[in-house]
Amino acid sequence: DAHMTLIAWSDNLAVHVAEIDMQHQKLVQLINGLHDHMVAGDAKEIMEKVLDRVIQYTVMHFQTEEKLMQAHGYPNSPTHKHEHADLTKTALDLQRKLKSGDSHITMETMKFLRDWLQSHILKTDKAFGAFLNSKGVH
Repeated sequence: DAHMTLIAWSDNLAVHVAEIDMQHQKLVQLINGLHDHMVAGDAKEIMEKVLDRVIQYTVMHFQTEEKLMQAHGYPNSPTHKHEHADLTKTALDLQRKLKSGDSHITMETMKFLRDWLQSHILKTDKAFGAFLNSKGVH
């Protein structure tokens, strides 16, 4: 199979908080799955279902992080939550366009999701992970 995985999970994406790392790995799997369907040229209905799952899981994951922020008094939570809200809005816009037939999922969309997730984990979540580690959360 010459087809490349969109996002390869590697240890440098770990934030060293078990629950968050597990959810990030699952999110990577879901986004890779969406990419696989896109590459295969699968039907719009399938793409919609898979995107729905990606969005549902992402929202749940953001809630997990935000509960941890609240529980541990994370000082950077406003900025971090703002990034979450921005992506959620973008993803819901995409979902709406897909359902109305105004758009379809392109490689550009997939690269945007990949780049967003990787940079969010590497910058924003790593800082949060280090904060949680300092509070004894692993």
